[in-house]
Amino acid sequence: MLHSSVDALYPSFFHPTAVVHPDAVIGQGVSIGPFCTVGPSAKLGDGCQLYPGSHIFGDTELGKQCVLMTGAVVGDDLPGRTVIGCNNIIGYHAVVGVKCQDMKYKPVDECFLDVGDNNEIREHTSIHRSSMSSERTVIGDNNLIMGSCHIAHDCKLGNNNIFANNTLLAGHVVVEDYAHTAGAVVVHQFCRIGSFSFIGGGSVLSKDVPKYMMVSGERAELRGLNFEGLRRRGFSDTEIKSLRTAYRKIFMSIDAKSGSFEERLAEVEQHEELAHVPIVSSMVQSIRDSFTENGRGICTFRHWTGS
Repeated sequence: MLHSSVDALYPSFFHPTAVVHPDAVIGQGVSIGPFCTVGPSAKLGDGCQLYPGSHIFGDTELGKQCVLMTGAVVGDDLPGRTVIGCNNIIGYHAVVGVKCQDMKYKPVDECFLDVGDNNEIREHTSIHRSSMSSERTVIGDNNLIMGSCHIAHDCKLGNNNIFANNTLLAGHVVVEDYAHTAGAVVVHQFCRIGSFSFIGGGSVLSKDVPKYMMVSGERAELRGLNFEGLRRRGFSDTEIKSLRTAYRKIFMSIDAKSGSFEERLAEVEQHEELAHVPIVSSMVQSIRDSFTENGRGICTFRHWTGS
């Protein structure tokens, strides 16, 4: 085990029943509780705490001040690597950085998980490594992932998201920033969830959620804009009003001459006022991105006919 020359100032503590491999790299002030396991390729940053019965396997790196609660498992004895940033909490019996459940995965392939800083990953959550060496499962910073969530292989999560209990993301899902799911949400593989969106409890997503929108339903449908979330994140009344006007023109037109969906998008893009509002342009681009060659389209919306 490697120790810094100043360890005497910040001594680490290993319980006598803990199994810490002598090749593991341990920082200053690390506390390893009873019946823990730390493998030979592990690296633990300063101030990490391993509660009783938590385990670190494989080529795994923990940044400073990380906490593993009782029963947590991080890393796997497989080709590849798990990197956890600083100040992360891994909850009771959570499993992070283990082999994916993709049937195409080959045991000889390297697989990767990168987690940023200041994330709270609650009890019984599972987060899997990528399914191939050319991919990575990525989680950004400041995310709250509540109990019993699942983040599958090759997902890409941004920053400041909140996933309520039992949110389940299939492989290759992309979640941008400041998205919020209620409980028991299921997301189909390759879907994209836009920034500042909200997904109602019990929803099943098989298509994308554009930025700033709210969806819900057994096959999730657009339910309008996430006004409360936008206000909480500091968007101005003027920005929200412009966004509402654009949303209505695209999805709620009662004019029989309003044209096709593509024509309504183009109208907003060319509108003399709305076209110059960045938040509106961002929403329209988010919608367009979902209809590219490999896009899944967006959640169903109900076109108002006025009848």
